[in-house]
Amino acid sequence: MPHIPYGYKIEKGAAVIDQEASARVKELYRIYLSGLSLSNAAKEAGIKGYHSTIAKMLTNKRYLGDGYYPQIIDKGTFEQAEAERLRRAKMLGRIREGVGKKKSLKKYSFSMEKPEQLYDDPFKQAEYVYSLIESEVIEDGNE
Repeated sequence: MPHIPYGYKIEKGAAVIDQEASARVKELYRIYLSGLSLSNAAKEAGIKGYHSTIAKMLTNKRYLGDGYYPQIIDKGTFEQAEAERLRRAKMLGRIREGVGKKKSLKKYSFSMEKPEQLYDDPFKQAEYVYSLIESEVIEDGNE
């Protein structure tokens, strides 16, 4: 069975709002938007969870309501929280802008002749065998 988001419960096969928990979710959004960190906002709202769990709550679109889950958070509040989350992440250097087109990796083809000489010294034999390896760069058109 999939995980039921915090703030909901299942009754007779349908998701319904858990009044007490949904009040905490609304409070979490309100306190977070007032300026507290995720962890502190969760503590103030009475929600126990890891930082990543609380962050997922702020980005969970199910709180906006869909065909199965009723709405807990209005769209304006949700969008404000998302904008604030991105603003803070950018301010802390946690968002990396795209550097541009990724360079493709070069592809190589290797071939080797059958060794004809045998040496008693394993290092000499390895040196000889490695010298027989030929490599070729295969052009892939992305360069």
